[in-house]
Amino acid sequence: MKRIFIFSICIVCLISSCSKLLDKEPDFVTTENYFRNESELMNSLNGVYNRLIDTYGRMYSRGLFSYFVVSDEAYFKNISINNIRVMVMDAADLDITRLWETLYEGINRTNLLLENVDRVEMDVTKRNAIKGEALFMRGYYYYILTDFFGKVPLKLSSTQSPNDPYPAQATLPTLYAQIVKDMQEAENLVHESGVVANERVSKTAVQAVLARVFLKMAGQPLNDNSRYQDVIEYADKVIASGKHQLNPNYKQIFINHSQDINEPKECLWEVGMFGNKIGNIDQAGMVGIENGIECPDERIGYSGGAMRVTAKLYDLFGQKDTMRRDWSISPYRFVVSAGATQKQYYIATQLYDRNPGKWRREYETGTRARSANSTNFPIIRYSDVLLMKAEAENEVNESPTTAAYEAINQVRRRAFGQPLNVANADSDAPVGLNKMAFLDYIRDERLREFCFEGTRKHDLIRWGIYVPIMNALGREISVNAPAAHRYGGNAGLNTTERNVLFPIPNTELTINKQIIQNPGW
Repeated sequence: MKRIFIFSICIVCLISSCSKLLDKEPDFVTTENYFRNESELMNSLNGVYNRLIDTYGRMYSRGLFSYFVVSDEAYFKNISINNIRVMVMDAADLDITRLWETLYEGINRTNLLLENVDRVEMDVTKRNAIKGEALFMRGYYYYILTDFFGKVPLKLSSTQSPNDPYPAQATLPTLYAQIVKDMQEAENLVHESGVVANERVSKTAVQAVLARVFLKMAGQPLNDNSRYQDVIEYADKVIASGKHQLNPNYKQIFINHSQDINEPKECLWEVGMFGNKIGNIDQAGMVGIENGIECPDERIGYSGGAMRVTAKLYDLFGQKDTMRRDWSISPYRFVVSAGATQKQYYIATQLYDRNPGKWRREYETGTRARSANSTNFPIIRYSDVLLMKAEAENEVNESPTTAAYEAINQVRRRAFGQPLNVANADSDAPVGLNKMAFLDYIRDERLREFCFEGTRKHDLIRWGIYVPIMNALGREISVNAPAAHRYGGNAGLNTTERNVLFPIPNTELTINKQIIQNPGW
């Protein structure tokens, strides 16, 4: 969207500590003649953030909200066999390999920055913020790695030579302990929210992501129930800060993204895309293209409509939650008729034809490119903080508390366009739910609120229900969908226990003999 990720600096070996890239000799500027001033530190920090965007689409520019997070919210058009999008892949899959490499590139860049940040004479507050952001990003990259791959090598120093020894896989408790340590140290170093754009992490963004990390630790595979109290603590820190609130207009969140407008009150942290791959800078993404409304007209904003929604998702909104439903799931596509492009609205039975509709390219400003744009992607929103609090309150107290109901009902009321603090019979969660019924309601609400934002697969895995949910979806689609769409159930039918984790890439197994492959691969 904006500016801070344009520059990435390659210093010594901005390469993976655990990848085939180690075979390459370093040929860049050395640390001895770099890290001399604040500008060079900031360039290095930008290079750390830069790995959130992989130019081939394996990070938040595409993969982390589409084909890496296949769930029960969508399927992929015209793909039925031999593709990661239908769970047919192996340890040689190029996309999975590149995801691993990109994450370790980010970690190595972070380690290098942390080793040199104190060399520069500059304002202490600014230097602390740089250090804090780097610590957080190291923790975040390890969080993604561990969430997708399980036990991975833990490396806390930069690569100095291709001959550096390869580290062994760390245990899950060790990995999560380091993630929490890095993020908690970062919490008191980074800037307050509002001091920097929300494309950089602030104190409340760190706290919100920590709540997410603790929620993962409370679920599978660690199943550490004590962490639910930590979720409440960190969600409450964000809420008590007073710096964030729900945008009263749900659809405006995504219009703002499409129009390159930062909104830090709702979106605590988002990935800053830039440009449209026209010119020399390649930091664009495919938000609203990969997960967008089918449109053949580049003047409006092209999308092939690669992702199609499931009837399960559409039906989950019910007959009253229609404002949020009809924004999240487009009620139309664009077609060319008599030489003109126009909206073609679906009839009621056309459930499997529909596309995600959150990010609508018709709202983009400036010159549109066919397959790239500057639309930011939100990593964590304030509604997530509220729903995490509601879930944790229910778990800690063995039933939903008043605070849990207040949190979820704010999200529900906003979806219905109602005042956030006024009870509403149509929107509010049913009273008197027991612990399990409230958890089920939270599960459904998170799907309604965050569909197509890359969270559903991770939620299903931490709840321990990913495989049965996907299998049930596959059976439902293969039997009940119109014949032309029944291939959409293949991903669900192909899902087995091995799909809870990705395979460790073959390239890593070849060069690092201390790594053991994940089960089933």
